[in-house]
Amino acid sequence: MTGESSGLSEESPRSEGPLREVLVVDISRVLSGPYAAMLLGDLGARVIKVERPGSGDDTRSWGPPFVGPEGAKESAYFLSANRNKQSVVLDFRNFDDLAALKNLIKKADVLIENFRIGVLDRLGIGHDDLMELNPGLIILSITGFGHIGSEKDRPGYDQIIQGESGLMSFTGPDRDTPTKVGVPIADILTGIFGALGIVAALFERDRTGAGQVVRTSLLASAIAVHTYQGTRWLVGNEVPVAEGNLHPTVSPYGSFRCRDGFIQIAVGNDSLWRKFAKIVGVDPEDTRFASNPDRVANRKLLAGLIEESFSKGSVSEWIEKISGIGVPAGEVRSLDKVYEDPQVIAEKMIIETLHATLGKIKLPGNPLQFDRGRIEHSAPPTLGEHSALIRRWLEDATEPELGPDDEANCDDVLSD
Repeated sequence: MTGESSGLSEESPRSEGPLREVLVVDISRVLSGPYAAMLLGDLGARVIKVERPGSGDDTRSWGPPFVGPEGAKESAYFLSANRNKQSVVLDFRNFDDLAALKNLIKKADVLIENFRIGVLDRLGIGHDDLMELNPGLIILSITGFGHIGSEKDRPGYDQIIQGESGLMSFTGPDRDTPTKVGVPIADILTGIFGALGIVAALFERDRTGAGQVVRTSLLASAIAVHTYQGTRWLVGNEVPVAEGNLHPTVSPYGSFRCRDGFIQIAVGNDSLWRKFAKIVGVDPEDTRFASNPDRVANRKLLAGLIEESFSKGSVSEWIEKISGIGVPAGEVRSLDKVYEDPQVIAEKMIIETLHATLGKIKLPGNPLQFDRGRIEHSAPPTLGEHSALIRRWLEDATEPELGPDDEANCDDVLSD
């Protein structure tokens, strides 16, 4: 890999992850690109986050909550998507900083960007320029609505995408109350798909030696996870609508109210139904509920009968009873309960790391575990925390020659 660099490793977390020889330059901002870069960092890649002077990534100002001492507060939002990175401040409008960026990209294996189409070209670092500078470079380019088509220039924000991708139309209590997912799911999915595309392109580069541009969008990523909701329309000619917490094609399957909270159950076949029906006082051979299609057709009536029975006991009592007959069940938990759960801790879904100004902090973990190797997580960086280190490293290399138009282009940057 071209990203091997002893100068950086001296002040970086030791990692033996599968991407440990990969150098990633992240010039993206907000969530989709930074999330992709964070995933690569979780897998051992060296990730250098390039930020604007003064303000840095947009999400550094997103809050509350903000945590830390006065004058050094950090956004909890920013902390969620920027672990395992180093931060360098570069002003793309500055001639010398732009030269430093080019030098950094020349060394990189991967570049991640989510600028609007045309911005990088005006800076003199469009995709063609970058591939000429570093023929082995893998570029992940993220847009809101795609790189081609009549809407390619539209800015993409998660909630807008959730609506236009159809996700909100089948999420929520009913068809009259379209509801967004409780996290910026379009951004997150784009980051995941983008990281997958990068890994695939790196694998191909091992065979061919050639880099390439990987493109994805928030719109495409949100549509890609329609799964059976998409085929309900494309194959079944049925437009899905929001139906609350009951499953549209399996019944009983969803959340139901007990005496002290909500329980989730998944009665996935007729055999489980016959066992379950008996403990909630419903005749399993009732013609309204005998088969899954019957139960789906009458799921609201069935839900009422189930909740009438569930109201007589607590969530924990019903989970014990239902689990005892082999029906999957669980409670609906708040996040404070989630992060104190022994199984969540056993799955290593809480990372403890040392932040430069906050001290020891806990962060949500990565769901992947590997039999070999070791990944040491580092805290999200403060703004420009590693600028001096990275600049010293770059001084040891020859800076790329700038063309006659590059200095003029330095002033042509979008602020979005």
